[in-house]
Amino acid sequence: MEKNNFKKNNVYISEEEKTLNWQDIQTSFKKNFGNEIYNSWLEKITLVKEFNDYLILGVPTRFFRDWIVSRYLDKILEQVKIFKLSLNRIEFKIIEENKQNQEYLKINELNKVTEIKDSILNYNRLNPNLNFQNFIKGKSNDIALSYSKKVCEHLSRHNPFYICGGVGLGKTHLLNAIGIELEGDNNVMFISAERFMYHFIKSIKKNDMVNFKDFFRKSSVFIIDDIQFLSGKDSLQEEFFHTFNSLMDKGSQIIISSDRHPIKLERIQERIKSRLAGGLVVDLEVPDHELKVKIIKKKIEEIQSQFKENINLNDDVINFIASESKTNIRELIGVLNRVIAFSRVHNKTLTITDCKNILKDVFNQIRVITVDKIQNVVSNFYNLALTDMLSQRRSRPLARPRQIAMYLAKKMTSRSLPEIGRRFANRDHTTVIHAVKTITRLSEQDDEMKKNINQIKNLLLEQ
Repeated sequence: MEKNNFKKNNVYISEEEKTLNWQDIQTSFKKNFGNEIYNSWLEKITLVKEFNDYLILGVPTRFFRDWIVSRYLDKILEQVKIFKLSLNRIEFKIIEENKQNQEYLKINELNKVTEIKDSILNYNRLNPNLNFQNFIKGKSNDIALSYSKKVCEHLSRHNPFYICGGVGLGKTHLLNAIGIELEGDNNVMFISAERFMYHFIKSIKKNDMVNFKDFFRKSSVFIIDDIQFLSGKDSLQEEFFHTFNSLMDKGSQIIISSDRHPIKLERIQERIKSRLAGGLVVDLEVPDHELKVKIIKKKIEEIQSQFKENINLNDDVINFIASESKTNIRELIGVLNRVIAFSRVHNKTLTITDCKNILKDVFNQIRVITVDKIQNVVSNFYNLALTDMLSQRRSRPLARPRQIAMYLAKKMTSRSLPEIGRRFANRDHTTVIHAVKTITRLSEQDDEMKKNINQIKNLLLEQ
């Protein structure tokens, strides 16, 4: 028997005569391409006809064929050759849908566009309360505010326009204000990256990518919030990249926000980061004391006007709240609401001492806690090198502190499980889940573990 012969019904057959098992090949695709690409594109490929040296594969639409040929064809051929060495090319055939289905699609073609449009508008209406008039100006946001207004005056001069800054500093407010300013004379599309992803996946499942592309690329002003949520989603980034290029080519204004500078975006294609960084990038910084005081006084005026009640907070109390709140505007408003609620319930004019008692736990909790900070504090607490704690080694002296750090990252930051996993040497989110469950159980059963975790928490809150 030659090396590449196979036995079938007790008769030896050559490699060229071997019949492919398409299910095995699909399993291979899933393993080598990953779940996201497989579920979005490769799962829908069918085997139409097999010849000695080539295959005819079926795909549902012309768009599917073009996408797969341009991005995955070489690797697909490489995979199928593992199962049959004689194969040297692949052809694609668009599987005809039955006549009744074609007629249905033709009748409802316009309805599909309307469905996308209505669905997007349902979730992404511009908020009339987030406008330029009620955006409070300060040193930390002066540049971002000025250029946001300039973008409205001179479309496409600063393109793309990219606003970056931490949570709760006013990015969405500025994007919304730009949209309100421009929507009268322009076709404005305002959407979050998360909703863009939702409609992308939905359109793939319904074989309706043509209408998805047409709808988003018709806008003359395209505003997308929180672009960092495209992280790690390769097929979605491909679509965003082509949408971005198409809009730039037709002269549409693109406005984007993120929690970090384009170059610092994680798991985003370099070509996307390069294009984003090539526009005008402005930062929103943490508000200074003066701006926080302005925001508090403005919020008090709004509450008094809306609810027709007198709120008596003197300047000393306002200055105390502004000086002690160290993070962002959203949390500053939360602290103010807590003070006002206490004053209202107890019907008294508050002093600084009262505020200290009301907010002693809040000001401890809202100190900025990051995954990096947790990792450093935990590794120091256990007298370990940070590189050792983050390594792939699984010995107990390293594994337990690593699990504690993951547990605290989940409990004390707003990072998602996949994000936390990536910060621990690209571990899977299931590893983080296991760590959280393990430390939760041990802290309930082991007093020493509970004591250590509390000590580490205190160290984090003190710094």
